[in-house]
Amino acid sequence: MRTHFCGLIDEALTGQSVTLCGWTDVARNLGGVCFIDLRDHHGIVQVLVEPEQVEVFKVAASLGYEDVLQVEGVVRARHSVNDKLKSGQVEVVATKITILNKAEPLPFHAHENAGEETRLKYRYLDLRRPEMQRMMRTRTRLVAALRQWLDARDFQDIETPILTKATPEGARDFLVPARMHPGEFYALPQSPQLFKQILMVAGFDRYYQIARCFRDEALRADRQLEFTQLDMEFAFVAERDVQDTTEDMIRSVFREVMQVELAPEFPRLTWVEAMRRFGSDKPDLRNPLELVDVAELVKDSEFKVFTDWASNPEGRIAALRIPGGALLSRKQIDDLGAHAAKYGAKGLAYIKLGGNGEVTSPIAKFFAEAAFAALIKATGLQNGDLVFFGAGKYNTVSDFMGALRLKVGKDMKLVEDRWAPLWVTDFPMFEYDDEAQRYVALHHPFTAPAVDDIDDLRANARTAVSRGYDMVLNGNEIGGGSIRIHRPDMQSAVFELLGIGAEEAEAKFGFLLDALKYGAPPHGGIAFGIDRIAALMAGTESIRDVIAFPKTTTAQCLMTGAPSPIPDAQLAEVHVSVRPKEK
Repeated sequence: MRTHFCGLIDEALTGQSVTLCGWTDVARNLGGVCFIDLRDHHGIVQVLVEPEQVEVFKVAASLGYEDVLQVEGVVRARHSVNDKLKSGQVEVVATKITILNKAEPLPFHAHENAGEETRLKYRYLDLRRPEMQRMMRTRTRLVAALRQWLDARDFQDIETPILTKATPEGARDFLVPARMHPGEFYALPQSPQLFKQILMVAGFDRYYQIARCFRDEALRADRQLEFTQLDMEFAFVAERDVQDTTEDMIRSVFREVMQVELAPEFPRLTWVEAMRRFGSDKPDLRNPLELVDVAELVKDSEFKVFTDWASNPEGRIAALRIPGGALLSRKQIDDLGAHAAKYGAKGLAYIKLGGNGEVTSPIAKFFAEAAFAALIKATGLQNGDLVFFGAGKYNTVSDFMGALRLKVGKDMKLVEDRWAPLWVTDFPMFEYDDEAQRYVALHHPFTAPAVDDIDDLRANARTAVSRGYDMVLNGNEIGGGSIRIHRPDMQSAVFELLGIGAEEAEAKFGFLLDALKYGAPPHGGIAFGIDRIAALMAGTESIRDVIAFPKTTTAQCLMTGAPSPIPDAQLAEVHVSVRPKEK
């Protein structure tokens, strides 16, 4: 039906006859002449319809937005060049226009800033927009570059099951009733974790998969119920083997897709250092602000909030200096306090040092002169600056001060325009869940501890360090992995520490424990979030913009109406009945 793509028409085709197909982006009837901007997935070309072509002109004059056309014509140089278009040096003089399909009036136009709900309901129209086409094409190039790099290095692309065993640890599983096994269920995989480990036991050495994963969890801008990850696993490796290989891969992919040169060696921070300096295990290094611990300097003050937490072994008192922050109004300071409260802050203390050195602070009166001077020195406070203080449990303070750091950096335009990758390593092995009264795995239950001695691990579980690592880019975790447990006795000990008894471990993970008995090699791996990397490359804050058909934050597909009720007869076939909602 066509000889060329609209967006690829250029000067090399001048004088040639072409046949194009696409959508009417804009149609302008100027009386003596008609102009049509014809669009396909490669871009736009201007079509000129002259009044001498009487029948063609009639068709052109009747066109509306998004009508589907076939245009035959001759390429010639434009009188007025449009440098914004790749085809802007030329135009196509139409000799025939065929309307292939007439579009009804649109719920929104491609050039309008429609709300996301409308865009998702009419996703097929949203995806026609050049900006969405650009972002989806970026994703395509990303995946192609990853596959090319991996295939050239002897990684095997192996598919793992989508219908698998429910092993809930962390997020909830999506369950699928097994029609041929009444009362039993499959689960959709949260990741191919166990299968890729078993592939290492099977001797495949280097595995990868562009894997679809499913987690029944709350959604936000960087999470979806179903998502895509690059899954990788290596046999006979230590941490640096995995990190150096995948770091080289990410550098290569950014070079090919974005023409961007990332750092020749990514910086490395331990989890402890990342939390201490930035209040986050995925710090954005483009933001120059850092936290400073000041518990020792305030423990003898008369401010009870500080003294209580300074003497608490689980407490933290952190300061954040804002250069030029003395210009912030009281309302702006209160707004920042409200933002911190969303992340657990009970309040923010502050010291403001005016341009003339005048101190404004609700806590200054609680300090002796020498102690106050030492505090100002430790925080680096200078004339014209402001410093915020947060006190509370260590992780809570890290969370809200880290969130405050990000907001202030963004609001005050302190974030540098660059790519800032890094590794965060040496994560805690466990977190203690006060509500459940047990340990939970910070990464997952199959991550190896830094110690090989089981008795040592049991005795020091609260402070145990794992062999886990994350790759972070511009404040986003884009990849997470670890060296895995390859000894069955160590895996059983970790299950025990997580409150998973021998009987439960056998029921849920018996196949893995069996596999580890038969010569499992040391192995490790990592999984990269394709959606997150694509969003960063495309310059959007939401992964929904690089997923063709995403769910809303309420876990719905507005276009298809999913999820939806299922007829009783169909439910009966899979031996399922629906309980009425509880009031």
